Amino acid sequence: MKDKDCIFCKIAGGEIPSKTIYEDEEFRVILDLGPAAKGHALILPKDHFANLYELPDETASRVMLLAKRMAAQITDKLQCDGFNLVQNNGEVAGQTVFHFHMHLIPRYKDDGQKIAWQPGKPSQEELEEIRNQIVGN
Repeated sequence: MKDKDCIFCKIAGGEIPSKTIYEDEEFRVILDLGPAAKGHALILPKDHFANLYELPDETASRVMLLAKRMAAQITDKLQCDGFNLVQNNGEVAGQTVFHFHMHLIPRYKDDGQKIAWQPGKPSQEELEEIRNQIVGN
């Protein structure tokens, strides 16, 4: 299933040229045009899913296996010092293209990038209340 207006569907399907570093029947992995670091790539399913919530379980499993394999290959070839896997869902979370994709971001010492948040300080009672909301107790 494709979305004719989705740029990532067009890239994944080969209609728009990309710097592809891996492709199979289900995924295309491309270098990001606005990289956070040297070797920053995106895993794009060839089928259209707007976000993680729409992704079938089997596809989600295969994305993670592919991410692991690609991270190892990129680390080996580019000799990066660390690695981030990033996947955003919804505009408030930083998603700008509404086609599921996973960022593969090689990290280098002193690369200047920050993927961080300011830790909160919830009480044990607040944590218990949140836990109960999530698990339904």
